[in-house]
Amino acid sequence: MSYGQGGPQSQWDPWKPNSQQPWNSGSGDQTPDWAALAEASETRNKRRRVLFIGGGVLATVGIGAAVAMAVVSANGDNNASDQPSDLPASASLPSNSAAPAPSFEPTSAPPPLDPKDFIASAKKDTAPLSAETLFPGTQLTMGETVYKKGPTADTTNCASAADGTLPKVLTANGCTRLLRVSYVKDGVAVTVGVAVFDTEAKATKAKGQADKKSIVKSLAGKGVKPFCNSAVCRSTTNSYGRYAYFTIAGFTSGKDVGTKDTKVFRTGDDLAEFTFRQIRRRGEAQASAAANQ
Repeated sequence: MSYGQGGPQSQWDPWKPNSQQPWNSGSGDQTPDWAALAEASETRNKRRRVLFIGGGVLATVGIGAAVAMAVVSANGDNNASDQPSDLPASASLPSNSAAPAPSFEPTSAPPPLDPKDFIASAKKDTAPLSAETLFPGTQLTMGETVYKKGPTADTTNCASAADGTLPKVLTANGCTRLLRVSYVKDGVAVTVGVAVFDTEAKATKAKGQADKKSIVKSLAGKGVKPFCNSAVCRSTTNSYGRYAYFTIAGFTSGKDVGTKDTKVFRTGDDLAEFTFRQIRRRGEAQASAAANQ
């Protein structure tokens, strides 16, 4: 059997196994066709280069896709790490919600100190006491009227500085001191007597027991002429705390005081009011000092 006869000549495919190689059919010695072999080898090499190039492109595309996927995955992970994973559903708020008013526990401040408590008994009324502390300076002003200050006196024998029925009242209630001071204005003089007791109850009792004949003795001197020694004068009685205070006012000329002598009445009332204020200030000063300790 000779090659190339008996049917169509088969073509040699270098990529197909056991395919027939193109030997020279006209040569009986079956010598290979080297030119055909060289051409086939060149064709095979070109196909390999094409495959290699194509494979490289596919590999590059695959690597690029892998890198892109990695970048996307990394970005996705970073975004996920920046956000809370399980967020609760947002609650609906009222459109006109108002902040609750702050609440405070009820507190009770200590009550303020009562100034009268400090002048109600000798145990708490411990501030220095004298005619000069109660009636300081050389004059006093009440409204538009200025009274010139005269002499002062201080005694523990209360009865000696009182007259009429007052000595007995002071002694019976335990008067410990009697302070006196006189003021004068335009021929009208007044003496204030402050009787000191151990308790407010005793002072209040002394005030209640005093009558129209219970008077303090007038005090003259230092520009104040004697007054109310024998003439009719006007007197007052009052008390505050452990103090009972008395006034006697009249003319330095010795004239009797009548119901129409308003100047004398006003002088006695002014000095009684001033005495009350001074005793009250004494209590206020001691209450303030105690509160600041």
